[in-house]
Amino acid sequence: MTGRAEVNPLPATDISGTTRLYAVLGDPVAQVRAPALLNSLFTCLGVDAVLVPVHVQPCHLGEVVRGLQRVGNLDGMLVTVPHKIEARAFADAVSPAVTLSGSTNALRREPDGRWFADNFDGAGFVLGLRANGFDPAGKRVSLVGAGGAGGAIAAALLEAGVDHLAVCDRDEVILAALGSRMHAAYPNRVSLGTQPRLAAMDLVVNATPLGLRADDALPLDVMALSAGTVVADIIMKPRETALLRAAAARGHVVHHGEHMLTHQLDLYREFFRLDEAARSQNGAVQ
Repeated sequence: MTGRAEVNPLPATDISGTTRLYAVLGDPVAQVRAPALLNSLFTCLGVDAVLVPVHVQPCHLGEVVRGLQRVGNLDGMLVTVPHKIEARAFADAVSPAVTLSGSTNALRREPDGRWFADNFDGAGFVLGLRANGFDPAGKRVSLVGAGGAGGAIAAALLEAGVDHLAVCDRDEVILAALGSRMHAAYPNRVSLGTQPRLAAMDLVVNATPLGLRADDALPLDVMALSAGTVVADIIMKPRETALLRAAAARGHVVHHGEHMLTHQLDLYREFFRLDEAARSQNGAVQ
């Protein structure tokens, strides 16, 4: 024996000097599922790229984003809680979805070096609902949380044709700002409040971070829900949040947070021009 501890080498990776970089920014980031999904997509498409999680506290967001934007081989960023509203300030141009929601969850570097922001949370959420048999058109919906993801979901639900959307948030400034944009775009279809409206709703959505931690309070009172109300949570880890467990125990159909992300994959694929990257990289190899 040599006295040295045996080292089991890590599996070889394909990361090299030509690998393009993407980052997902959040606080925390332990719960993010985007790296596994996007990196699998890169592999399937044959794109030489990797997405890594970046843990950044709100007080350092500006420093980190501006630093990443100066990394020459970084092509894009995804944004998660709690940075979605603040991150839009680091874009040179934004999509209509960002303008309406007030937040972004994706930024890409354009060929001229400028940064463009979009938001796919709402579109992904609605696609996930429909894929699981719930069409929001004509329904009454209560949305708990008017922050970054909540704003995107509000805009997408209204575009999808909900009959009425009741939005609540304890932060009256954020609530009023979202309400102003929603009222202008969809008059007479939105109501606001600091407490959730739960009676006689077809769908109730938790768009707050409550549920990420085991000791979080429930974001709403499941005892106040009407029979037949579908309960959705946008939190992805844990998959079975305390809210979903409590709602299911009372007989409600529940909708898991993972659907919002998985139904954004094709949108990210188009947004980050991954098919174009695959053709370019594979052609270069050939």
